[in-house]
Amino acid sequence: MPKKTFFYLILFLLLSKGHAQTKAFALHTVAFYNFENLFDTINDPITNDEEWTPTGDQHWNTKKYHQKLENLARVLSEIGTSENSNSPTFIGGVEIENRTVLEDLIKQPKLIDKDYGIVHFDSPDKRGIDVALLFQKKQFQPTSSSNIPLYVYKEKQPIKEMSKKESQEDLETEDVIQVSTKNHRVYTRDQLLVTGFLNGEEIHIIVNHWPSRAGGEKKTSPFREAAGALNRKIIDSLQHINPIAKIITMGDLNDSPFNNSVKKALGAKGKMQEVQLFGIYNPFEEMANKGLGTIAFRDSWDIFDQILISESLLQKDYSSFQYWKAGIYNKPFLIQQSGKYKGYPLRHSLTETGFSDHFPVYIYLIKEKK
Repeated sequence: MPKKTFFYLILFLLLSKGHAQTKAFALHTVAFYNFENLFDTINDPITNDEEWTPTGDQHWNTKKYHQKLENLARVLSEIGTSENSNSPTFIGGVEIENRTVLEDLIKQPKLIDKDYGIVHFDSPDKRGIDVALLFQKKQFQPTSSSNIPLYVYKEKQPIKEMSKKESQEDLETEDVIQVSTKNHRVYTRDQLLVTGFLNGEEIHIIVNHWPSRAGGEKKTSPFREAAGALNRKIIDSLQHINPIAKIITMGDLNDSPFNNSVKKALGAKGKMQEVQLFGIYNPFEEMANKGLGTIAFRDSWDIFDQILISESLLQKDYSSFQYWKAGIYNKPFLIQQSGKYKGYPLRHSLTETGFSDHFPVYIYLIKEKK
């Protein structure tokens, strides 16, 4: 290479590097976590929460409840902090008994200074578990919220409601499918839609907890496919109003990124280059391909917890908020270190108040500061 050409090349690189260093970006973490049985200790007469009371099977008392809150607060305060010093701006949560437990959670010492707001609705789930969104009030101002019911029915005869023992033998889940004896409707969670402004920019967030696999993956797949179709319908309606609407949908889908509920009903793509106009990108498909997971069963890992985004968040025009990257938060303190379930998420047991049987997931949104 001629000396003159080499000189100009070095000069260009130095100027480019100097220019890049002058740029500053606003960064926000969006997180999702299955809180796994965040129940208070009070028996609610209209839900099946007896197990999570002082006299119930879990011997759930005030000490254990407060330890659970402390554990969750630690996790939530640390998600995404490898790249962002602030805790998540948004936290989608599921397996929540009521608004009161969320109010107790955001008052924990590790979270109270973040001043989280709550969006929560009671769902028809017979165990009384709901979905919710926590948000930092100084960053996000909600303008509307709604709980959108999922109507699914068991044809002919209702699914036999299994005992907890039968359910755990099948999938080691307490999230038992329950069906109305009158109209065969499957009781499950609503999908929560929250719209608002993130630092002045409109964002739509959907929080999900799709029907479980209790009773068998294949038999219950139509319920989750219906949930995926409802999610797609919500997204379509938002895009009909605003074709460039920025949408984030997240939750415990009880399916992997490759199942029909996600790939066909919702239409998610695992590669950015495959996402068409109005499409949906799932960054957790690539992680699943690598063998990573958020939940384990019989030494097999899967990713049920996912955050998916609309094509409008993939434009790479950082003058507005765009997707940057995603991750699974699986620090060592969240992992069982010994015994039969060594390596699994450290969940609650009769002898230890753990965290959850799921690892949380997160994505970053990034925007160039002017």
